Amino acid sequence: MKLLLATQNKHKVEELTRLMQPYAVEIVSLLEYPEIGEIVEDGDTLEANALIKARAGYAHCGIPTIADDTGLAVDALDGAPGVYAARYAGENVTYDENVQKMLNELSEVPIDQRQAQFQTAAVFFDGTETIVGRGEVPGMITTERQGNSGFGYDPIFYIPEKQQTYAQMDLEEKNKLSHRKRAFAHLIDQLSQTHRAFKVELNN
Repeated sequence: MKLLLATQNKHKVEELTRLMQPYAVEIVSLLEYPEIGEIVEDGDTLEANALIKARAGYAHCGIPTIADDTGLAVDALDGAPGVYAARYAGENVTYDENVQKMLNELSEVPIDQRQAQFQTAAVFFDGTETIVGRGEVPGMITTERQGNSGFGYDPIFYIPEKQQTYAQMDLEEKNKLSHRKRAFAHLIDQLSQTHRAFKVELNN
């Protein structure tokens, strides 16, 4: 089964390709279709944005498509940045600028009040069928960057039970517990009911 990842983010492509390795799917991504340009994500929920990308990918390439959108809800910021996590510091900003804005916003917040949740919605769309998977991981926002792996808010998202930020984990370790892993596990569990490619893991 050929499957399109509706993203041009090379970090996401790497993570999602790893997550899909056990299954009988051939992965391509929008990195191979640069002519599609930027897909405007103007939904007000993670599910809406993921579906926008999945539909756009399918319309352009004509093959079953999966897409995801991730938000970061920080309790001390009343759930912000939420769905706007990627552009928290403004349009066309870097990961580092988003991270720095969050550290600045939380500079007066005590460490025991910096709870946050990473949330992901993953969507499959094949022209007729839409399936949604969801995943969430609770954690804390650190007071400074820790670690050099990952991307986005990974250097400041701390998992208490692991005593590490996402950025201090290697990709394999992160994929075992990440919000994206949980969302795609939920999605694949549903897909396995109707799509043979997801019924049996290749390494079993």
